[in-house]
Amino acid sequence: MWWMVLKRLALGVFLIWVVSLVIFAMTQILPGDAAEMRLGQDATPETLAALRHELGLDRPAYIQYGLWLSRLVTGDLGLSVAGGATISSLIGNRIGNTFFMASIVTVIAVPLSVAIGLLAAMHPGGLIDRVVTSVTLGLVAVPDFLIALVLILFVSVQLGLFPAVSYLSGTEDIFQTLRALALPILTLITAVASQMIRMTRAGVLNVLNSPYIEMAILKGVPRRRIILRHALLNAIGPIVNIIALNLAYLVGGVVVVETIFSYPGLAKLMVDGVQNRDMPVVQACAMIFCSTYILLLLVADMASILSNPRLRMPR
Repeated sequence: MWWMVLKRLALGVFLIWVVSLVIFAMTQILPGDAAEMRLGQDATPETLAALRHELGLDRPAYIQYGLWLSRLVTGDLGLSVAGGATISSLIGNRIGNTFFMASIVTVIAVPLSVAIGLLAAMHPGGLIDRVVTSVTLGLVAVPDFLIALVLILFVSVQLGLFPAVSYLSGTEDIFQTLRALALPILTLITAVASQMIRMTRAGVLNVLNSPYIEMAILKGVPRRRIILRHALLNAIGPIVNIIALNLAYLVGGVVVVETIFSYPGLAKLMVDGVQNRDMPVVQACAMIFCSTYILLLLVADMASILSNPRLRMPR
C-alpha cells in the first residue's frame, strides 16, 4: 500500500513539473510584454530594448524557464515586472481571500450535496428523486457566469438584498464580510453542488444493486439503515473523487466569479496580471491553482485506495 502511495506522490511531482512547462510556454506565446505595457505606445525601440534587458525579457526562453523554476523550487516567486513589488506579498494579500471564500463554500456545499444525494437515493423514481434529478441536471448545464449575472440582476439590482460588488477593505466585521460575499458564495455553491448531488445519488444507487444489499433487503433491514450503514461507506470512493474535483474547481475555477464580483482574490490578481502582461504573477498564480488541483486529485486517489480493499491488494 505504501509503495502505491509513493508512486502516486512521484506521479504528482512529475505532473507539477509538466504543468510548469505548459504554463511557461503558454505565457511566452501571449502577445505583448510588460515593457510595452509599462512604457506605452509612444516608447521608442531603444527604450523598449533597455527595459527588456533590465527585466530579463530579452534572454532565451530556456534560460528564463530555468531561472524561474530554480526560484520556484526554493520558494522565491520573484518580482512583479509591472509594479516591482514582490510576488509573495501580492499573493499573500489575495490568497487568504480566495481560500476563505472557498472554505465557506466547501463547508456549506459538501454536506448539503451529500445529504440531498442520499435523500434522492432513498426514494429512487419518486417525486423527490425526479425533482432533484431535473433541477441538478438543469443547473449542471448552466455556466457559472450566467448564474452570477442572474443573481446580480434579480437579487442585487431588483431586490437590493446583497451588493453586486464584493469589495473588501479589510475593516468589515464577519457579518459585513458574509453579506458582501453572499452572491459569489451562492454562485459557487450552485455551480459545484449540482454535480456532487448527482454523483452521490449515482454512486449510492450503483452500490444498492450489489448482492449483499439485496440480501439485506430480503432480511428486512430498513432502507434508511441500508443506505447509511452499508451503501454509503462502499460508495465513498467515487463520492470523494467528485468532491475533490469540485473543491479543485473552487480554487482554480473562481476566476470568472471573482472577476464578475470584483472580489480581491487570487484569481482576480491573475486576471490583472494577464491584462498588464505581468507574466511572473500569472505564472505564480497558475502554479498555485494547478498544484492545488493536482494535490486534491492525489488526496482523492489515495482515499479511494484506502477505502477499497480491491485497490489496496490488486491481483
